[in-house]
Amino acid sequence: MAYDRYVAICKPLHYGALMGSRACAHMAAAAWGSAFPYAVLHTASTFSLPLCQGNAVEQFFCEIPQILKLSCSHSYLREVGIIVVSTCFTFGCFVFIVVSYVGIFRAVLRIPSEQGRHKALSTCLPHLAVVSVFICTGMFTYLKPPSTSSPSLDLVLTVLYSVVPPAVNPLIYSMRNQELKDAIMSAFQKHQ
Repeated sequence: MAYDRYVAICKPLHYGALMGSRACAHMAAAAWGSAFPYAVLHTASTFSLPLCQGNAVEQFFCEIPQILKLSCSHSYLREVGIIVVSTCFTFGCFVFIVVSYVGIFRAVLRIPSEQGRHKALSTCLPHLAVVSVFICTGMFTYLKPPSTSSPSLDLVLTVLYSVVPPAVNPLIYSMRNQELKDAIMSAFQKHQ
């Protein structure tokens, strides 16, 4: 998404060439190709844990920190390994997003009209907010010490990084659609 916004704002005349189906397929393949080994690492690590405190997690999300609480083995090295790999993946994505948004904001600041800057920023800021919520809550969830853990805090953080971003993204991008705005406005006017 960050690269798409970057190309749309910084290189609008080249958008069709840079964001063609081939580029989209390469980006999807890169995302899936990097996510697959990461998922295999988590799955293999989780299935190799000996569970001695039952098999019921404290919340309805089956998250890695919740499963680690059930383990009777000292999983310090396993946790460190997963955290290192997760940090590398997250840091790589984060750097890519930051570099894209630095380019976007530099291009937006060069737009002479106030309306043009507003339109460009209204496209980017919601995406940046959703990505920030996802990354910050995910990092806090996985990097906080277990001693500061409480079931209610864990549940809130899990909802914030696993439910809110996927639910809000379609809403953010569909609200830019004028037909949808008109339909919502007519629905509100009928009920008044």
